[in-house]
Amino acid sequence: MNQDETSAGMMSGMNRMSIRGSASVNSRTALQIPPKDRSVRLRVMPEQSNDYRVVVFGAAGVGKSSLVLRFVKGTFKESYIPTIEDTYRQVISCNKQVCTLQITDTTGSHQFPAMQRLSISKGHAFILTYSITSRQSLEELKPIYNEIVQIKGDLRDIPVMLVGNKCDEECRDVPQREGAELAKSWNCAFLETSAKTNYNVKELFQELLQLETRRTMSLQLETKKTKSQKRKEKLKGKCVVM
Repeated sequence: MNQDETSAGMMSGMNRMSIRGSASVNSRTALQIPPKDRSVRLRVMPEQSNDYRVVVFGAAGVGKSSLVLRFVKGTFKESYIPTIEDTYRQVISCNKQVCTLQITDTTGSHQFPAMQRLSISKGHAFILTYSITSRQSLEELKPIYNEIVQIKGDLRDIPVMLVGNKCDEECRDVPQREGAELAKSWNCAFLETSAKTNYNVKELFQELLQLETRRTMSLQLETKKTKSQKRKEKLKGKCVVM
């Protein structure tokens, strides 16, 4: 064997040793990753399982945000600020347990169809809002309703409310009877509201939760009575001899 062949053989052996060495180092490095790091990545969870998700749909400017803010915070603003998507949470009672009502105020724009489909797939109940001053806003709800049916299928067990907002306005473009008839054809509930005057706002969410047949929902939390409260109730109606 000449000198060149000897050198080539030595280099080949060194390369093999280098490959085996790097492989063993990589395997040891992989084994040294703390399992808690992997669990941290896996702990990124979506909403809690006891969340009840209500999605509010409607064209831009019909007052979706105003209805939600009036219900959650009791406030109303005259100025209009376009919404992309906002989420509000409020504690309610579900099957006599504490539950989170999660209200998603969606965009009135048609530029985000993927967000709309995601909101529908995750939603438990739906509020379809139009303005009584705009027939166009009522027409824009029809494709949204059709998409809800397409994604959810049978809506008999899914609460859906058709809501005519701004009923305090005088220049009405959609008669109340027309909204009620459309709701009947969709087999959903119907209500007219005014976020400005706080008319039927709380009633809207109360009725929506009452439409839920798969569980018992209530805006009122069932709190445990203290011993003093129970004692007072027992003493009610009883005469005390002085």
